[in-house]
Amino acid sequence: MRFGIVKKERAVIYEIPARKKVDSRGTLLSAVADEMLCGMGVLITGEKEQGFFPVKTFYGYYGYAEEMDLQPAGFEEIMEWEQSKLKEVSVFCADVMNLPRADGVPVIHLWAGSLVKVLEEEAALGWSLVQLADGRQGYVRNHFLKEKKYSQAGLWKSSLPQRSFVDAEEFREDVRKTALSYLGVQYRWGGKSPAGIDCSGLTSVSYMRNGILIYRDAKIKEGYPVKAIPREKVRPGDLLYFPGHVALYLGNGKYVHATGKVGSGGVVINSLNPLDDDYREDLDKSMYTAGSIFCS
Repeated sequence: MRFGIVKKERAVIYEIPARKKVDSRGTLLSAVADEMLCGMGVLITGEKEQGFFPVKTFYGYYGYAEEMDLQPAGFEEIMEWEQSKLKEVSVFCADVMNLPRADGVPVIHLWAGSLVKVLEEEAALGWSLVQLADGRQGYVRNHFLKEKKYSQAGLWKSSLPQRSFVDAEEFREDVRKTALSYLGVQYRWGGKSPAGIDCSGLTSVSYMRNGILIYRDAKIKEGYPVKAIPREKVRPGDLLYFPGHVALYLGNGKYVHATGKVGSGGVVINSLNPLDDDYREDLDKSMYTAGSIFCS
C-alpha cells in the first residue's frame, strides 16, 4: 500500500488527472473536486498519470492529486504519523515560525483544520515545536492548536472510522459553531478552507472537525452516517439538502451555507421563513430532504 501526506498549505483533489476540463460546448472549466489540507493523508490507488496520482481520501472520496503536493509514505510511516501527537489548527490561519517569536520567519501558513505533529508542547513560553509531513519543523502558538477529533484510519481500513461517542446536544452546538466560524469566507468550487469553501466543503469539514466523517458531496450516500429525516424534524446541526446544494441548519428557520449566488458569493446565513429579510425562496421551494446522524 502506498500513501501520501499533504506537505503544502493545501492539495487540490481533481476529478481527472488534469487541472482543467472541457464541457460539451468546448468551454474550459475547473476540474477541482475537493481539497485536502496540510497533514492530511491519502491512499494512492494506482499509477501516476501526467504528474497526478489517483487517490482515495480517509473519508472515502476519490480523485487525483498532484505528486508535488504529497510527501510519499509507506504503511508504517502513515501509521506513525496518524498515531503521533497530531493536533489541528483551530484558528483561521496560523503561521509556523522558524523561531518561537513573533518576529521570526514563517515556514508555512496553515489554514484551519490543518494537521501538525507536536514534538514539544511547551518548547518555549506559549509555543509548541511542531513537525510537518516532509520533516520541516517550526513553532506554533499553543492556543492555535487543539486535539484532532477524527481518525484517518479509513486509509487502511475497509470501514469508515467515526468518533466512538457523541453527545447529541454537545455535537449539535459544536458543529454549529464550527460552521459559523467560516462566515464571510469566499465561495470556491471544491474548496474546504478559510481561503475559499463550497457548500459541501463547509458541511463536511464542520462535521469532520468534530469527529464525524460525512460524504463530501451535496447528497446523502449509503455507507455514511447521515440519514434522511422529514423536514419538520430538523434540528440545529442537521443538514438541509437541495438539488446540488447542502446547508447546515442553525435553528429558528435559519441555516448557514456556502453559496455562489450573485450578491453573496460566500458563507452566509439565510432563512426558510418567508417573513425574514434573508429568506431564499428558491432554496425553500427546492429543498427535498433533511439529514441527521441522530436517527435509526
